[in-house]
Amino acid sequence: MTISIVNGPNLNLLGKRQPEVYGNESLDETLKKVAEAFPQIEFRNFQSNCEGSLIDIIQREGFDPEVKGIILNPGAYAHYSYAIADAISSIPAPVVEVHISNIHAREEFRQHSVTAKSAQAVICGCGRNGYILAAQHIINL
Repeated sequence: MTISIVNGPNLNLLGKRQPEVYGNESLDETLKKVAEAFPQIEFRNFQSNCEGSLIDIIQREGFDPEVKGIILNPGAYAHYSYAIADAISSIPAPVVEVHISNIHAREEFRQHSVTAKSAQAVICGCGRNGYILAAQHIINL
């Protein structure tokens, strides 16, 4: 079984950017913990700061018959990218949207996700554990 993890803008800066919000752990450290939690699963990891690249990855992975689901942290694109929302809606693979922080307790513009409506599930405010919860959800589908 394969699960793809797609991370959007600035997630490559985890551990450096706003550690009071996102923690001190790097993206690589987080992804390593996810893989260790599910050694029987193949994880494909992607990160891009470019909206078009994220759409390409979602479409490619979402139509790959080996991919059981996609864990997506769209970062700031969650709040305004209808193009990413359309990409999620266009694929057969389920998408679980993950946010490390509780977006509903943040600035007003962060409290709404336009991509969430297209996702099968949304996990926010669980820190890095959100990735593990998302993987568990996909495995149980």
